[in-house]
Amino acid sequence: MNENSELIPIKFGYYISLITSIVTIVTFGIAFMTPPLSGPGCVGDCFKYPYSDIISRFPRDYYWMYPTMVISLLFVILMICIHYYSDQKHKIFSHIGIAIATISATILILNYYSQISVIQPSLLNNETEGIALITQYNPHGLFIAMEEVGFLLMNLAFFVIIPVFSNKGGIYKAIRLTYLIGFILSILSLIIVSIKLGTKREYFFEIIIISIVWFQLIISSILLSIVFKRRMKEEI
Repeated sequence: MNENSELIPIKFGYYISLITSIVTIVTFGIAFMTPPLSGPGCVGDCFKYPYSDIISRFPRDYYWMYPTMVISLLFVILMICIHYYSDQKHKIFSHIGIAIATISATILILNYYSQISVIQPSLLNNETEGIALITQYNPHGLFIAMEEVGFLLMNLAFFVIIPVFSNKGGIYKAIRLTYLIGFILSILSLIIVSIKLGTKREYFFEIIIISIVWFQLIISSILLSIVFKRRMKEEI
C-alpha cells in the first residue's frame, strides 16, 4: 500500500468528523425548537391518547428526524474511520465499536423512518389502529423505547473505543474523558430516573440520553478532526 492510499481513510475521517459535528449541532437546534406536544412536559394544547389528531403537526414536528438519520449513518462511518486510525493491538475495540454502532444506527433509522413513512400516510387514510403505540407523541410508547436503546448503544460504542486513544495525553485524554464521562452519566441517569419514576419515566430519560450522546458526538467529532489532521501532517 502506497503512502497516498494510507492517507485516504485519515483524510476521510477528518472530513467526516467535521461534517458530523456540524450536522449534530444543527439537528440539536431543530429538535430543541420542536418539543413534543404531549406527555408531562407539555403545557397548553397537548395531544392525548389515542393521538389520532396529530396529523396537523406533520411535517413540522418531524423535520429533526431527517438529519438524525443522517447522524446515525455518519456515526457508523466515523467509527470505521477510527478503526483505520487505530493501531493493530487496539483494533479489536474499534471493531466492536463498529458492530455496536451499526446496531444502533439500524434501530434509530428504522424508528425515525417509520414515523415519517408510516404514521402520516396511515392518518391520512384513517388507519388509526395501532398508531398510539408507535407514534412519537406517546411518552411511553415504542418510539421512545427504541430511541433510548438506540442512543444507549451509541453511548456504549463510544465507551468501547476508549482504549484506542489510550497511553496518550492532551487531546487524546480529552476524547477519553468525553466518552467515559458520557457513559457514566448515562448509566447514572438511567438508574436514577428508573428508581425515581419507575414505569412513569415517560420521555425524561430519552431526552437525557439524546442530549448526552449528541454532546459527546459534537465534542469528540471536533477533537477527532484535530487528531486526523495531525495524523495527515505526520504521514505527509
